[in-house]
Amino acid sequence: MEPYQKRHLNIHPNNPNIYVIIPAFNEEESIGLVLSDIPWDVVKEVIVVSNGSTDTTVAVARKGGAVVLEEPQKGYGKACLKGLEYLSQLEGAERPDVVVFLDGDYSDYPEELKMLIEPILKGESDMVIGSRATGEREQGSMMPQQIFGNWLATSLIRLMYKVDYTDLGPFRAISYDRLLEIGMVDENFGWTVEMQVKAAKKNMRFAELPVRYRKRVGVSKVTGTIYGTVMAGYKIIYTIFKYR
Repeated sequence: MEPYQKRHLNIHPNNPNIYVIIPAFNEEESIGLVLSDIPWDVVKEVIVVSNGSTDTTVAVARKGGAVVLEEPQKGYGKACLKGLEYLSQLEGAERPDVVVFLDGDYSDYPEELKMLIEPILKGESDMVIGSRATGEREQGSMMPQQIFGNWLATSLIRLMYKVDYTDLGPFRAISYDRLLEIGMVDENFGWTVEMQVKAAKKNMRFAELPVRYRKRVGVSKVTGTIYGTVMAGYKIIYTIFKYR
């Protein structure tokens, strides 16, 4: 693994800038619920990236107080990268300290955001993963193929990178400086695993905290289809081997 020099995190001491990025594709029924549960008292800004939505996701997100960006090219990672492009333009007092990634389907509990950012703000971790595997999952919230795929992927990472993750969950927080070091490039299903294996290669400090997980609103665009399930599984395994 590459050596990683632990450095002081340059976080605003009194009012850290916490930004939230939410990729969303046709989530008009859920995005308002997500935004209403965001702990706005600690968040600087919420960026919803509409990933080619054809419903009223954009209008609902704006009504909910989010900054809305449009990314017409499909891809979970593509939407996240659009959000990071926006953050890269912020300077001075607006520069991010911590970035939180959160899904727009209301399967996560946005109010748990405060718990996820705490280890980073205390200087104890560079990245915090919300673990569904160790948390409370509503029955039916994860499909059997998701549970198996998650176990297989984390087992491979443990074997190849010597890092003990339990989940590749989308709900996560990371220091903005460390995120820039990682240099994210994946445009679709490999986004979360890319972040985790690159963090492992750099020996970044991480924590996993148990989070609650419920059935999403609507049908999943990934596990809700055979094509999405197969492609997601392939890309995750490919990414694990690619960066080794």
